Amino acid sequence: MNKTSTPQKSGTDWARLRHMKDEDIDFSDIPQIDPSVFKKMVIRMPEKKAALSIRLDPVVITWFRTQGKGYQTRINAVLRSYVEAHSH
Repeated sequence: MNKTSTPQKSGTDWARLRHMKDEDIDFSDIPQIDPSVFKKMVIRMPEKKAALSIRLDPVVITWFRTQGKGYQTRINAVLRSYVEAHSH
């Protein structure tokens, strides 16, 4: 990851989409969803996270915070990856 976060410019034509009508949307590459499909679906809720007080080096906290919103989720993802890599 870069030290600074740089937003990428979207290639989407937002003005055209704002003025588009529902009937102008092309659904040809999307399969029809039959109500029976919903009977097969399983809802998976994310695991509840435990609240924890943890001591981290200031440089670690600062770096993750500079990555933007969701830094605690990213710290969790890094730790989870470490656990998974060392659990096999």
